Amino acid sequence: MRGHFHLLPRLAAVLALAAPLFAQKFYTYVTDLGPNTCEITWGTADGKNTIGRSAPSHGIATIKIAGRTMSTEGTSIVVGNLLPDHVYPFEVDLANRRLGGGEVRTWPSQSTHLVFFVLGDFGTGNSIQFNIARVMWEEFQRRQHSDNPVRFILGMGDTIYGDVAGFLLGIGHTGKEDKDWDKKFFAPYESLMQRVPFFGVLGNHDGNETESHGDLTQFLDNMPYPGGKPGRYFEFSYGGGLADFFGLDSTANTLSGPAQPFYLANGAEFHWMQTVFPASKAQWKIPFMHHPPYSAGPLHPGSLQQLQHWVDLFAATGVKVVFSGHEHNLQLSDPRATYGIQFVVSGAGGELRPNDIQSKLRAAHIAYWAGQNHFLVVEIDGPTMRITPMSFVKLNIRDANGNVATPPFIVTLPQAAGTARPQG
Repeated sequence: MRGHFHLLPRLAAVLALAAPLFAQKFYTYVTDLGPNTCEITWGTADGKNTIGRSAPSHGIATIKIAGRTMSTEGTSIVVGNLLPDHVYPFEVDLANRRLGGGEVRTWPSQSTHLVFFVLGDFGTGNSIQFNIARVMWEEFQRRQHSDNPVRFILGMGDTIYGDVAGFLLGIGHTGKEDKDWDKKFFAPYESLMQRVPFFGVLGNHDGNETESHGDLTQFLDNMPYPGGKPGRYFEFSYGGGLADFFGLDSTANTLSGPAQPFYLANGAEFHWMQTVFPASKAQWKIPFMHHPPYSAGPLHPGSLQQLQHWVDLFAATGVKVVFSGHEHNLQLSDPRATYGIQFVVSGAGGELRPNDIQSKLRAAHIAYWAGQNHFLVVEIDGPTMRITPMSFVKLNIRDANGNVATPPFIVTLPQAAGTARPQG
């Protein structure tokens, strides 16, 4: 034993390095998915840059999926040659430690139906956010083994809200470090993100429009993107022509300097939109963004004046439904007064403004509203879309006359497109 004493300092050093690794909470999550591929990512959200695309390697990770074992020094891996609409359990190991795992279900190559979640203004870390996340998980499980499971989540922005001290004093905790994302993003949706991707757009609280430049940088580093290419706007398709989705940036966030509108008619984003929207041949063309063109408040009026060029393009290219957040309640427009398009405000995934706006509905072209926390379950079945708000409390959805509305709200293509009405 005495001859081996010289090894003790080296052993102690190895153990010192390994101890933090085994003490850290790792997240494994799905960052992209398709008929034949998936992307799996891992990291720990307890530092400044410990998760996301630019995070340094945590060591050689081993990934087991589809009967294969792969290794990488990176923090993510793209797995190909998968079968469409097939369930694949996976696990990720690092230094003989199980970091985590999950179960992905690849998308079908062709489909006439789809289910996805819509969630807005959620990154608070409070009990409301966790309660909404719990109901989302329960609904996901209910559908998980059916022929129509939930395929992904769309985030409407305000992904991370700054803590009061950080917001007022400028000392961080606004979303510009990975530790700000732990309890406000990765923890609430951990079970869901081990199975489906979370595709989100920027909100004003995700950058210096309201908070910090660093929030935008961190958002682009951490947020999953279809195709694995981070950007302030993006598109993806589902079902071989069933639906094309367009994630849009309606904010004034900038990487440096003062806040400036990113959505202007002479900007790169709108030039891109002028190409991709007319090119889409999908049955459903679905834009989603943070700022709603139509809103009855109580705090945020509609952004139609700023986004008129977007709405004109939507109407000209056959868009019949648009999802957004920003106002912390539920609102559905009257398509007869909103270019034949059903605009949906869903901005109460964590935040809430319960103020009564019933008297303002008609003037704002809003048909239904509820001042309660919620998320949306959206079901597409060919030319029919069903929009069902869900919550951990009983929802009280009313029209401009105060009459109770019973979900789901139906949008039908093509003759009655945009005419949303309660099923009941």
